[in-house]
Amino acid sequence: MQNDRKTLVHVVQHLAPGGIESLALDFVSFSHPGHNVYIISLQGDKQHALARWPRLQPFANQLIFLNKPDSFHFDTLVELCRLFRELSVDVVHTHHIGPLLYGGLAATQCHIKTKLHTEHDVWHLNRFKHRQIQRALLMWVKPHLVADANAVKRRLKQLFAYSPLTTIHNGIDTQYFVQGNKQAARNHLHLPLQQTVIGSAGRLERVKGHDILIKAMVELPQKFTLVIAGSGSEKKQLMQLSKQLGVQDRVIFLGRVSNMPLFYQSLDLFCLPSRHEGFPLSAIEAQACGTPTMATNVGASAETLCPNSGFLVAPHSAKKLAFAIKAFKPSAHSPREFVVNHHDIRDTVTQYQHLINIGA
Repeated sequence: MQNDRKTLVHVVQHLAPGGIESLALDFVSFSHPGHNVYIISLQGDKQHALARWPRLQPFANQLIFLNKPDSFHFDTLVELCRLFRELSVDVVHTHHIGPLLYGGLAATQCHIKTKLHTEHDVWHLNRFKHRQIQRALLMWVKPHLVADANAVKRRLKQLFAYSPLTTIHNGIDTQYFVQGNKQAARNHLHLPLQQTVIGSAGRLERVKGHDILIKAMVELPQKFTLVIAGSGSEKKQLMQLSKQLGVQDRVIFLGRVSNMPLFYQSLDLFCLPSRHEGFPLSAIEAQACGTPTMATNVGASAETLCPNSGFLVAPHSAKKLAFAIKAFKPSAHSPREFVVNHHDIRDTVTQYQHLINIGA
């Protein structure tokens, strides 16, 4: 590994709680100690982002916000070029199609040699417009393209036949997400001690399928309680749905949880009922805490599950989800070992560092 100091910039669409954003922060935390690493958020402003997501605070000096409007904004390209030159950027790493457009073109304009682009999901490429834009950007920017899952890589090869293309699975901090005492965790979160507790976490948006999981609760015996961690625009509707279905006493909304390992440790089963997914970090976080995990068979969810204790279920069906939950039997095998061996963020960063050195 080279020891010369480099300046790396990660370009994301926005910095709000989410999988891509959490991963970008981990890249800052676990980057090579000789590197200067920044995150540039195309949208939003620093003050509101820090207030909304306290996890950003330790990285405040490494975060730059451009407050881009929703529509295409040429001045954002100009500002990115200025920033890249001011920071003497050596490596630009873009995440998702918007950052590839702005960050990739600005990096090309500034003659930055090492450009990486990670695709965290491919369902957005079902849109013809997105495919055409991405195809053109790959031709112009010529980044080293990284898929975060084998399923993503297969789809990218099918759509673009692009090279170089590498798979690097996303990772988490397995020294932070650890096993703990279930009863102590439930006491801390004020959760029922005697119930079978199913948990789900993520943005409360339709794509995450929390409504399907709430509907599944109707089919489950009274001993099951559902606990949901997260916030979003669907919270009010989801609470109303639980009341309409008569399961409000068995559905607990915790809001945003600051100590997610404690949340995962409190569960008997973690459930990811998404309608669409990329490579969901919450699934590997839960398993790193020793919690068996069930996920709908969408995106690359299957690649996140421990083969000995994980469960896949068909998407979009509350009845199938309820049936799978009722049939669930805990495995004697903890899923933590699987995550430590395959999805530690330190290994992920090392693999990206190798690509950076190749492109140097």
